[in-house]
Amino acid sequence: MQRLYDFIRRHPTGVDSFWAVMLLGFSMLWVANEPVGADPRAAAAGIVLLLCLAVALRRRSPEKTLLLVAGLGVAQLALDIQTNPADFAMLVVIYTVAAHGDGARWASRLALLGGVAAAPLSQVRWPAEEVSTAGRIFFTVVMTVPFVLAWVLGDSMRTRRAYFAQLEERATRLEKEREAQAKVAVAAERARIARELHDVVAHNVSVMVVQADGAAYVLDSSPEQAKQALETISTTGRQALAEMRRLLGILRTGEPQDSEDYVPQPDVQQIGELVEQVRTAGLAVDFRIEGTPRPLPSGVELTAYRIVQEALTNTRKHGGPDVGASVRLVYFDDGLGLLVEDDGRGATQELYQDGGADGRGHGLIGMRERVGMVGGTLDAGPRPGGGFRISALLPLKPAH
Repeated sequence: MQRLYDFIRRHPTGVDSFWAVMLLGFSMLWVANEPVGADPRAAAAGIVLLLCLAVALRRRSPEKTLLLVAGLGVAQLALDIQTNPADFAMLVVIYTVAAHGDGARWASRLALLGGVAAAPLSQVRWPAEEVSTAGRIFFTVVMTVPFVLAWVLGDSMRTRRAYFAQLEERATRLEKEREAQAKVAVAAERARIARELHDVVAHNVSVMVVQADGAAYVLDSSPEQAKQALETISTTGRQALAEMRRLLGILRTGEPQDSEDYVPQPDVQQIGELVEQVRTAGLAVDFRIEGTPRPLPSGVELTAYRIVQEALTNTRKHGGPDVGASVRLVYFDDGLGLLVEDDGRGATQELYQDGGADGRGHGLIGMRERVGMVGGTLDAGPRPGGGFRISALLPLKPAH
């Protein structure tokens, strides 16, 4: 049964031609053996042949086939060729136009009108004299029902196909939207991971380079200081490796790891440790907290830590010799304020924005992206009197 259905779907014109031939043969037998009206049988045979041809070609051009059948019906009335089995083609064409005439609604309406008028016109042209008027009316109504049902069935099939086509289009559109959203999410995640790696690598490697240079400078004159610098390099390297393992663990599994090899996300409380680490590396930092410390959203805490980390890293890179820095954390009722300043060479904002071979510029861009994600504001630029200033305000609740 399924094979037959698949064959019909693949060869609709062939199937229609088969039924047209069957209808033609049956109709020709009727023409040869039954009275067909006042005109010669040749005219009746011609109309039968054209009606069967309309059945064979109904799917290729439903509108033209409808006009052909309508003209043949008028010819039957004019030539006094009574109804015959070939008139079944009218039912088939009415169904076809209603089902497949998507682009021409006029054809569907014309098919319905012709179907409703066919039986009354037939009764007027060839009245049954032995039947009462009530019987004629009843017979006319009964004969009209198949035409109306054919149109209703065809229109229902058209509506159903249109509905399923709309569902398929919607499913395709939703699939494309999901793919686009997935690409956006992947790009956002890559940007987040890139910011994390930049912060980890830039800060810790900067500390290690400074300590290594210091160790090489005092290696002969002060072995103890050189040893202390090497210990700082070792500690900083382990910290960088731990944070990179955490990031790689998220990349592999999509979730933070609970193992001891993975460190938690940095928060505001660890800013003091960060400042001490920078002081150990040789940068004088004045660190103060104003207001009453309290728990903050994890996104705000991580953003605050990374801003301070990146700002101090930039100070070491671009501040020059004998540079000093200050870090202020201010707890407001509705947010957290950050102020990081240095009195170095006063590097311009363009220096931080223009990317170069050493990656300069990505740090400030990353700061702005982080602050924007939590709905805050960031100001960065040269400081009056020399140096550089970074000021940020992080709200406790993101802006809607």
